[in-house]
Amino acid sequence: MSLTGLIRSDYRRYRAAGAGSALGVILLTQGFWASTLYRINHHVHRRLRLPGVRQAARILGLLAHKAMEILTGISLPPEVEVGEGLYIGHFGPIIISPEARLGRHCNLSQGVTLGVGGRGDRRGAPVLGNRVYVGAGAILFGRIDVGEDAAIGAGAVVTKPVPPRGVVAGNPARLISEAGSFDFVRFDGMEQDPDRQASQARRALPSAGGEAGSGAD
Repeated sequence: MSLTGLIRSDYRRYRAAGAGSALGVILLTQGFWASTLYRINHHVHRRLRLPGVRQAARILGLLAHKAMEILTGISLPPEVEVGEGLYIGHFGPIIISPEARLGRHCNLSQGVTLGVGGRGDRRGAPVLGNRVYVGAGAILFGRIDVGEDAAIGAGAVVTKPVPPRGVVAGNPARLISEAGSFDFVRFDGMEQDPDRQASQARRALPSAGGEAGSGAD
């Protein structure tokens, strides 16, 4: 997808979530400011090849990134891989490791950390699947996979994999249901999205579970 297409996909997430106007998203939504700057910096980081221009653009991008961190508390380094339709719902500190990966149509709430953890071959950062919801104050660290349509509860501390459609909560995080994130993640065309439809069809009824990852598919 093109740079403008990615920025538009982020913008549309806010409208799908109920934002009243385009100006409200563009002028008043700190999460959209941060994701837009990230998209530009990531594009430069990956695509710009002219040595002198690339270096100058990366320096300007770094300064802009630091300014955005100070202004919004949101740190989205250009090295992060983020799929289309990122939604950052509220103002507040969000720290994302450069090694983290996020799928399409993910939701990040305030106070979220996706950080590096682990030792040796297990050292790394989280990988979020498509349509993952991460609640306020949640901390995820280490080389863990969070399956598609999973939901991370507010304040959860997640150090183990989360299965697709898993709902985890607590410290340490435990699997509490397999209801998924379907009630929290909204985007254009979601009712016709074949991946989302297929995931919903596989959804199990809510049930108690063990630690996050104990019910992985």
